[in-house]
Amino acid sequence: MNKLIRFLLLIPILWSGYELHAQDQKRYTISGYLEDASSGEKLISAKVFDSKTRKGTLTNNFGFFSLTLPEGPVSLVATYSGFQTISKELNLTMDLSMNFSLKEFQVDEVMIVAENEERIEEKTEMSVVDIPIQQIKLLPALLGEVDVIKAVQLMPGVQSGNEGSTGLYVRGGGPDQNLILLDDVPLYYVSHLGGFFSVFNADAIKSVKLTKGGFPARYGGRLSSVLDIRMKEGNMNEFHGEGSIGLISSKLSLQGPIIKGKSSFIISGRRTYLDLFSKPISRIATKGQTSFGYHFYDLNGKVNHTFSDKDRLYFSFYLGDDNLSISNNEKEGNPGEEDFYEFRLKNKTLWGNKMAALRWNHIWSPKLFSNLTATYSKYRFNADNDLYDAYSYRQNDSIKTNVSEGSLGYKSGIEDFGAKLDFDFYPAPSHAIKFGAASTYHTFTPGLLGLKFKTGETNLDTTLNNQKANSLESYVYIEDEFKIGEKFSANVGVHGVHYLVNKKSYYSLQPRASARLLVGEKVALKASYVQMTQFIHLLSNSGAGLPIDLWVPATEKVAPQTSWQAAAGIATSFLDGQLSLSIEGYYKEMNNMIEYKEGTDFFLGVDDKSWEERVETGGKGTAYGAEILLQKKTGKTTGWVGYTLSWNNRQFANINGGNVYPYKYDRRHDFSAVVSHQLTEKISVAGTWVYGTGNAITLASGGYGSIITPFGGLPNQNYGSYAEFFNGGEFFEGGVKLYENGRNGFRMQAYHRLDLGINFTKKKKWGERTWSISVYNAYNRLNPYTYILRRKFNQQTGTFDQKKLTKIALFPVIPSISYAFKF
Repeated sequence: MNKLIRFLLLIPILWSGYELHAQDQKRYTISGYLEDASSGEKLISAKVFDSKTRKGTLTNNFGFFSLTLPEGPVSLVATYSGFQTISKELNLTMDLSMNFSLKEFQVDEVMIVAENEERIEEKTEMSVVDIPIQQIKLLPALLGEVDVIKAVQLMPGVQSGNEGSTGLYVRGGGPDQNLILLDDVPLYYVSHLGGFFSVFNADAIKSVKLTKGGFPARYGGRLSSVLDIRMKEGNMNEFHGEGSIGLISSKLSLQGPIIKGKSSFIISGRRTYLDLFSKPISRIATKGQTSFGYHFYDLNGKVNHTFSDKDRLYFSFYLGDDNLSISNNEKEGNPGEEDFYEFRLKNKTLWGNKMAALRWNHIWSPKLFSNLTATYSKYRFNADNDLYDAYSYRQNDSIKTNVSEGSLGYKSGIEDFGAKLDFDFYPAPSHAIKFGAASTYHTFTPGLLGLKFKTGETNLDTTLNNQKANSLESYVYIEDEFKIGEKFSANVGVHGVHYLVNKKSYYSLQPRASARLLVGEKVALKASYVQMTQFIHLLSNSGAGLPIDLWVPATEKVAPQTSWQAAAGIATSFLDGQLSLSIEGYYKEMNNMIEYKEGTDFFLGVDDKSWEERVETGGKGTAYGAEILLQKKTGKTTGWVGYTLSWNNRQFANINGGNVYPYKYDRRHDFSAVVSHQLTEKISVAGTWVYGTGNAITLASGGYGSIITPFGGLPNQNYGSYAEFFNGGEFFEGGVKLYENGRNGFRMQAYHRLDLGINFTKKKKWGERTWSISVYNAYNRLNPYTYILRRKFNQQTGTFDQKKLTKIALFPVIPSISYAFKF
């Protein structure tokens, strides 16, 4: 393996040496930034090229480019999707620093010819999709809440999991195998409201890019995907605002210059107001005894300052929480009187993320760019329960009052402090080298249970099962994207990691390679191979992405997850680059996966077992399939059609008898069609239709002639003569879990849904307003969320028979309306 890595890295180095040796003509470098002319926002992955030599490059994640060209006449072209192209004629006799400001097309100019953009067949990367944020905002949404993650779920190779969920299951992987970055900082839990909405406010987002395979060496730490989300930087020239008012939430974003042309800010907030309705309604319904409240919020912010042409500083942050509160109060009689009774129970559950990043950009030379970043990320789940119970009774001739007070708290989470240094080096026109290093200090809190109780002479105050763990994850990487001639390009590199936990060290060397070969002018053959290692695990016995899922580290007893993935495909574009088509096949193998042992409880701390004793280790996963994506990003009509054919299996020695079983989100067929159309300057329409094979689920069974009920004991009479067995539940006979048709042996009904939306936009003196009307699940398909298996209890034989399966659906047709504004 080491010989292979050295060979891969040697190819571009040798070619670079040959290329430089062969240069008889003097060469000079043009470098600078591409930005939005109206806002000053830097443009990511914009193209800069010389139309004479056909040499070009792309801007990096900060809008910087560097292009080395022969001395003499140069026809420089700068272009970016949705923006007007700029051309400049130059006589190159020295190194130049040059910035480009591109203007956006207006609505009546949207029939853009994209022939100057880098087409899909020209790109070395494969298994990568990006969705323009303006296109995301046009899509119909659940309850009118535009969601970045739900748009990503519509891409081939990506599944949502359950109905309405923001979970990401990419090419057979689990939700923990996605590296989700917000301004280069990992986020661990990206859902609100039990998974129905994501934490990403579209008004604060500049770009969204998903990588499903062929990972460049700069990325690491996850097996299945990288979702790279970049926040807006703020308008450098003018003060602007935008916001919206919807059925369940409202949001507001403000941005503008701090020092015009040199520094800017953006701050964006969103909050639901469900609690404003649920609290008074629950009090009225229970005559003041019970109060129920829930809300979530997101707050994004970013400031940046340009110190000089070579130095720029950024600070960005995100705060977000879900807040669930339930209280119950019961009271009879008066204190000090006989038969007085008072009971109070308060529950407050809080979960969410905090994130911050401080970044310094520096241009060392026209060919060398660096970015130094300090990062902080924290996810926590806190549940606090307070209990007060008092009652009075007569003893002899006096009234005595017995009071019991207690509290139960549960905490879990993960906290990261990190630093990273990245370099972009452009030694020759056909080379773009990236290298760097990073280190992250993780603190894991898998489950901490605090208990306080006081009654009479008894006073208990204890903390159970404190399993905090610390680890240090450090890596270095180098990658080179290079071209040999006009037809062949490749990206090769290596990602090396050292991971330290409890004095146990793991080392991992991960080679990466992807290549593109042009066949003719508009067709490219592509292939990639990657190895990945993941040093964190997610413990979950629910597919709903609940906040009680626990993050835990790789340890001496629980090895890190590893994978390798190979992919090959074909890519082309037509209609002057407006339409792109990619077809890919992939095979992925995953090792050292973990699962809860059968019968294990969610919450750690209720007994003396550590989380390591609760899991099955050494699991193996395989995923393979084919994906087709036809996409159109420009013009009055935009959208895409995607199709995935896939297989996804798991195997553990002590689960399902050691036999291979389908992963819960094994989905044979997955299809999506997304379209938006600008009817007039004021009216746009959009629609999405999705179809997917039903999820594979486990149905617990009460067989073998024994009486088995959901909670033990006698059959549950609350459901007539049927006892209920929930999929994924824990039901035993003699310590053995019983299944209907084995683990995940039951297939749900196929899923399909149509969403429609229409937007009415009007210019006002103060800015612009938009009314959006959308319909989720337009033809009222009752898609299954889960199933309940019931068995009728036979009193004579003491057994269950006559199975009855009941489907549970969540969302019927749901219309919504929202009002958005810009000023």
